[in-house]
Amino acid sequence: MNPFRQLLLAHGAKAPIGTWVSSASPIVAEAVGCAGFDWGVLDMEHAPVDLMQLLQLLQAVGNTKMVPVVRVPWNDAVTVKRVLDVGAQTLLFPMIQNADEARRAVAATRYPPEGVRGMAGGSRAARFGTVRDYLRTANQTIGVVLQLETPGALARLEEIAAVPGVDALFVGPADLSASMGHPGDLMHADVITAMADAAERAQAAGKPIGTIGGTPEDVTRYRAAGYDFLAVSSDLGLLMRGAQAAVRALRNAGDRAHVHTLVEGTRTEGAG
Repeated sequence: MNPFRQLLLAHGAKAPIGTWVSSASPIVAEAVGCAGFDWGVLDMEHAPVDLMQLLQLLQAVGNTKMVPVVRVPWNDAVTVKRVLDVGAQTLLFPMIQNADEARRAVAATRYPPEGVRGMAGGSRAARFGTVRDYLRTANQTIGVVLQLETPGALARLEEIAAVPGVDALFVGPADLSASMGHPGDLMHADVITAMADAAERAQAAGKPIGTIGGTPEDVTRYRAAGYDFLAVSSDLGLLMRGAQAAVRALRNAGDRAHVHTLVEGTRTEGAG
């Protein structure tokens, strides 16, 4: 079974927790995998990751229990073919708008006659030709997650979810908030309402749905709204948050020490 599909089934009512890997660094990706996340997105859309770097990220994450999900830059069959050949098993497609685009995404991940993926029996995905009958069995092992990021896409959620081969949906709150006229305001009431409605309709359609939150508090809110799998921040987001907190704490401590010195100096001068 596809590892991500298996992860969703294994967790049941307990939503798997993931994060984004945006640093393009194999060692950071491996460290994130060791931190305990259930799944992680290796991002090729908004991160400086080329095909060789993706291969290295997959190798690094392969040393951990974190299930990798590769976000391709676009719904492009050539890119999908190459990403699958280096060993990606679950793909996240950005900005899917309708059922036709969903069908095109699924077709790009399937060998003929179910799809249009080009044949390559000696790829890393086939363990360099050592996986028996890979070309006949690969179609069943590939996972497809489609990202809905506009009101129009959410309006067509049911028809997108009904496309054969779609394993899960994913709502991108950043692009959704911008397309709704609230750029940067991911927690705007209208955005939250739209996301809660999407979760309810996905459940009615029998399709798992996920999203990402910037903080654990945001993720908890999405979980309460009915999201089945959740990501929190990214490797760079978590790094920056921790780094900035450390800098603030040390600067504040230094300021307090400076104030304490001034106060004690004033007391000493007054006593003289």
